[in-house]
This record gives sequence, structure tokens and C-alpha cells, in this order.
Amino acid sequence: MERFDILLNELNIPVFYVKLGLGFLISFLITFYTIPTIIKISHRKNLMNEPEFRSSHLRKIPNLGGIAIFYSIAVCLPVFAYELFDLYKFLSASLVILLFIGVMDDIVVMRAYKKLIAQILVSALIVIGSDVRIRNLFGVFGIYELNYVFSILFSIVTFIIIINAFNLIDGIDGLAGSYSMICSALFGISYFRLGDYNYPLVILSAVIVGALLAFLYYNLSNYRKYKIFMGDTGSMILGFLLAFTAICFIDIFIDKKMPGIPRYHLKSAPVIAVAILALPIIDTLNVIILRLLNKQSIFQADRNHIHHKLLDLGLTHRRSTFYIILYYLFIIVTAYFCRHIDNNFLLVIILALGFIGAYIPVVIRKFRGV
Repeated sequence: MERFDILLNELNIPVFYVKLGLGFLISFLITFYTIPTIIKISHRKNLMNEPEFRSSHLRKIPNLGGIAIFYSIAVCLPVFAYELFDLYKFLSASLVILLFIGVMDDIVVMRAYKKLIAQILVSALIVIGSDVRIRNLFGVFGIYELNYVFSILFSIVTFIIIINAFNLIDGIDGLAGSYSMICSALFGISYFRLGDYNYPLVILSAVIVGALLAFLYYNLSNYRKYKIFMGDTGSMILGFLLAFTAICFIDIFIDKKMPGIPRYHLKSAPVIAVAILALPIIDTLNVIILRLLNKQSIFQADRNHIHHKLLDLGLTHRRSTFYIILYYLFIIVTAYFCRHIDNNFLLVIILALGFIGAYIPVVIRKFRGV
């Protein structure tokens, strides 16, 4: 691929924009043309998602769409953003492990503790092996630079939480895919504005957006024979990659040229990252709090997720997805325009708006007397 770069340079063709466009296009095409084969095999071998009490679907649907998303990423990244694998040695290994665990869980349903062990392993590989970690909180809670050991532990826990948070919002058509696509696009735009050193991360974001755009064509289809879910394979891979991009985003804003002197290019970077990932973070926190208040296990499945509350109002999957994404985009815009205020105050605003959004459907139901 380096020879390809040289050829484009000799022809005075901007290498980055060619890679960006091809990465997006080929990722889209790979996913778009791979999913029908996965659907056909899933129906033939009965590899389907079985409806249960929490399900918002009444019939069996193929749930291996995550394989197509992984396939497009695995093909496009080494071709168009090979620098990522030099910078982050364990990125490919982590993705392969998540693919294996995700497919196993989608087909035979793994025990929670086995998935957790795999997630800890993957998170440790990328945090310790590739040094992708949260080094500094920029003054949030009065904390700045983190101790190395605490930084590793905190980063591993962050990866695990976000991986599982994206799994939890994958409950209705279009929600996890659309929100992941928006998050990737926002991080990609941010990386692009921050300089050419971050271009491989921009291409990663474009590849994810391309894959998800093709996936959503089938996920939102009204025809049963074309419909597919991303399953745990897709949600875990997306959660992992968005945790990865969020941590890289935070790290970029630390001024490393003056060691020992706390200077930051954007002091609210950690809070902006939280705002971009607000939906899965808020939904997970809200569900955990409710389960603890009801003296239930935090691992016990229920219908307390934000999307369940909207479905209970009688909304369709598409409308529920639209309203949720619209509201959380409002939170992201708010965070962006308030990015220069005090970090802790901004974090309180983001969390407050997030929890208000989670309970708007409950208030509406009470007014309706449902």
C-alpha cells in the first residue's frame, strides 16, 4: 500500500482523500453484498434470534449482521489505514477475539462471566499492549494526571462499560447502528480538524460509517427476508471501537510538549467524549440504578431501557430511534457550544439532560394515564 501512496503522490493526487473515499465506499459495498449471504445461511441453518419476554420482535430474525461489519473493517483498515496497526499493535487481535466471542454468543448464548473474561482480556490487550488509555481527566472531579496503574485499571473498566453499554442499546431496529454511525462520524470530523497526524483515525471512522450505512439498509427493512440484527458480534465490536476512538480523542488534547506542566488544547475533551457517547452511558447507568433500587441483580434482564419506554408509548421502532437520536444529538450540540465552561459543571449539565431524556417517556405515560 505504501507504493500506492507513492504513485498517487507522483500524480499529485491527494492520498488521504482517495483513501477516505475508497475506504468508505468499499466498506459500504462489502457489508451491503455480504449481508444477503449471511441472511440466507442464517435461515437455512436456523441461526436466528429467538423472541423472549424483553424482545420487541415477535418472530425469529437472523442476528449475525456483526460478521459483515467486522468483515468490512478487517478488509479496509489494513488497506487504507495500515498505520493504525503500527501504532496499535494489538488492535487486530482484539477485534478477532471479539468476533469469536460475539459469534459464539449469538449462536449458542455464552454465560455472562465468560464474555466478561474475554472483554477484560481484549481491554487489557489494547490498554497495556497498545498503551491506549485515559492518562488525564483534565480537572474533572479535581483530578488531572492519573497514576499509571490506576490509569490502566480505569481504562480497562471504561472499555468494558462502553462495550456492554452498546450491547444494551441494541434493542430496537436502527438504534445501535444509527447512534454508532453518528458517534463515528463526529469523532472522525474531530480527528480531521485536528491535523493530518490523525488521518488514519479519520479513515477508521469513515470505514465504520460505510459499514453501518449498508447494515442499516437491511436492519430497517420492512421485508422479513431482508431483515437482520447486528447481534452481540456487532454491538461488542462497535462498542470497543468507539471506546478506542473516544480515548484516542481525549489523549490528543493533552499537550505533551511540556512535561510536568498541565496544559490542554481543549480542557473539556473528556466531557465532550462523554456527551458523544451519552446514550449508551446514560441508559446503562439508569438501568443499573433502577435494578439496585428494586434489589435486583444488575445482570438481570428487564424492560427499563429508554427504547422500551418509547415502545410502551405505542411508537414504532423507527420513530423511537428517531426521537432518541434527535434528543441525544441535542445533548452533543449543547456540550459543543458550552465546551469552554467549567468541566464539572458541563458534566453535570450533560448527565442531567441525559437522565431527563430517559424519563420523558415515563412522564408522558403518566399524563396519558397509561
